Amino acid sequence: MFACNVKDENRGGSDLELLNLRRARRPLQGFLIAFAVASTAFAQPSPTSTPSSVNPASEPAVLAVAKVLPAVVNINTERIVRRQVRDPFDDFAAQFFGVYRNRPREIRQRLQSLGTGFLVDPSGYIVTNEHVVERAADLKIEVITNDNKSYKARYITGDPKKDLALIKIDADKPLPFVNLHDISPNLLGETVIVVGNALGYGSSISRGVLSGMKRDITVDNVDYHDLIQTDAAINPGNSGGPLVDLEGRLVGMSSAKMAFTPQGVPTQGLGFAIPAEVVRQTVEQFKKIADKQPPPKTGAGAQENDSGRAAALFGLQLQDLTNDLADALGYARGRGVLISAVEPDSPADEAGFERGLVIYRIGKYDVNSVKEVERLLAGADTGSSVDFAVGIIGRSGRGRGVETVNLEAR
Repeated sequence: MFACNVKDENRGGSDLELLNLRRARRPLQGFLIAFAVASTAFAQPSPTSTPSSVNPASEPAVLAVAKVLPAVVNINTERIVRRQVRDPFDDFAAQFFGVYRNRPREIRQRLQSLGTGFLVDPSGYIVTNEHVVERAADLKIEVITNDNKSYKARYITGDPKKDLALIKIDADKPLPFVNLHDISPNLLGETVIVVGNALGYGSSISRGVLSGMKRDITVDNVDYHDLIQTDAAINPGNSGGPLVDLEGRLVGMSSAKMAFTPQGVPTQGLGFAIPAEVVRQTVEQFKKIADKQPPPKTGAGAQENDSGRAAALFGLQLQDLTNDLADALGYARGRGVLISAVEPDSPADEAGFERGLVIYRIGKYDVNSVKEVERLLAGADTGSSVDFAVGIIGRSGRGRGVETVNLEAR
């Protein structure tokens, strides 16, 4: 290290020389001690200078998602849309002769859509957007929970103006749910998280802030009022899902995204949600309606949908033959049920049933309302054979002959 050319005090010398030697050594010793301490400080950094590690599992956003995600569900709907079409030649002929040669044919289109919802009660009540489960003919609602279990849901009620709806699934145990009695205070600038099934990808998360309150917008000719605004990404499929804060409390329900202004200007970071307070109040009203509804049917009638078993099994759309309608058509009053449409390639279509004919009897029982028809068909199932007495009886007793036709349910 360091060398010093001095006399050793053991080899003798005057007292003055020894004193000078000791004085010369003191500054050198102090320098060596200071150098050693400084070297140690650089070689071994202080523990306080080491950055502390953060466990991702303890992040507030992760905890909030883990809290709410078990209550979020994927909603798949399927509906049959009916529309009537005419042969183009008939349209051409009608321009010259003023009448159509044939009645329009009805075609059925099967439409599927997807969205999100979340459980608000352990008994299986789910709230979502009305536009996700809006009622239509032959509507079927399938709910897939976060643990990948599938349920058939039934529509309870909805409010198109608020774009909220309540559906119900039945499970054999209590289900996780979002507590509507502990909602977020909704403060501008607070961090919010969108949870849902964006583009069909389950358990998708996006994050942003609450960036606006009381927004009125129009999307696809639908008016929305008093919405909250967020820059968290809301994509197709997120509709009906929860928007939560970092405590996992409900901020609102994802409802709409504005991709373009009414003038066609593209936008960014403009997502909108229904406030949690509106969701809470509306769900309370919906539950009161649910309490007054009869329990769901079981057994053969459990699969009956909005269009009835006549449509599901035989392809028949029926309508009550009111006195006014009977008079307008020239039919006998108070007798039979009118066939309003026949599904192409259905058992009824193959048997020659046509729109405008009347069903007077099913089996050995006379029928005068759609309810009576549905009650008699409640026990029918795929493969069942049913006798229909079909024809037209005019006011004068004349008309197309009434014939009994046997149909086999599909």
